[in-house]
Amino acid sequence: MRDHLIGMVHLPPLPGAPRFHGSVDTVIERAVDDATALERAGFDAVIVENFGDVPFVKDAVQPITIASMALAVAKVVDQLSIPVGVNVLRNDALGALAIAAAAGASFIRVNVLSGVMFTDQGIIEGRADELARTRAELGPQIQVFADVFVKHAVPPVGLELVRAAEDLAFRAGADALILSGSSTGTPTDLGPVGALRAACPQVPLLVGSGATTDSVAELLEQVDGVIVGTAIEVDGHTANPVDPDRAARFVRAARAGR
Repeated sequence: MRDHLIGMVHLPPLPGAPRFHGSVDTVIERAVDDATALERAGFDAVIVENFGDVPFVKDAVQPITIASMALAVAKVVDQLSIPVGVNVLRNDALGALAIAAAAGASFIRVNVLSGVMFTDQGIIEGRADELARTRAELGPQIQVFADVFVKHAVPPVGLELVRAAEDLAFRAGADALILSGSSTGTPTDLGPVGALRAACPQVPLLVGSGATTDSVAELLEQVDGVIVGTAIEVDGHTANPVDPDRAARFVRAARAGR
């Protein structure tokens, strides 16, 4: 994995969510449109995420959420030739794995894979043990991308970033690590990148927030890839659909930097 560009497919509110006012068909159409626009723009992969389901459930989401996301992810996988990932917010790793296995997705993102984080949903504890054992049964080929000190959260006092990354890479089974800013769309501090590289040299490192057309080339000089949503959506607003022109400009800026 090198200079990998992953675009976000932020789903509108799903059935069961407080802000749902549509239909599953509408959600699926939006997901396919966004994912197709990203592939046409030149992205290497996409992640389908239930971004519209605020306020988020801390861990296991409702069955209707899993069912709706599985339909959307399956349709996206069917329409695309690039890898598709799944993230079930806030931290339903088993749900994401089940969707990926059923729909044919290639990887999942887990916000808290191991350790503890203090979040706006409360205290979230990682369950890497459950995920690893279930992955061995359902889909050992499905990769796990894990956040290090995930955004919208605070780590326990005394826990260092590098130690947390080492735990994710060598004890929790993460296939890639994600470093983000403090919240959605905020720039990522690249200061720790050197230390993370030295500690986990064999594990790809991705930037998970704040990448823009102006910054992506510089980011890719230091990390293996970026995950982007806000900067490539209409008017730069996270809840909006993908803007094909913004997405294409982003890819051109990234490739030019090579």
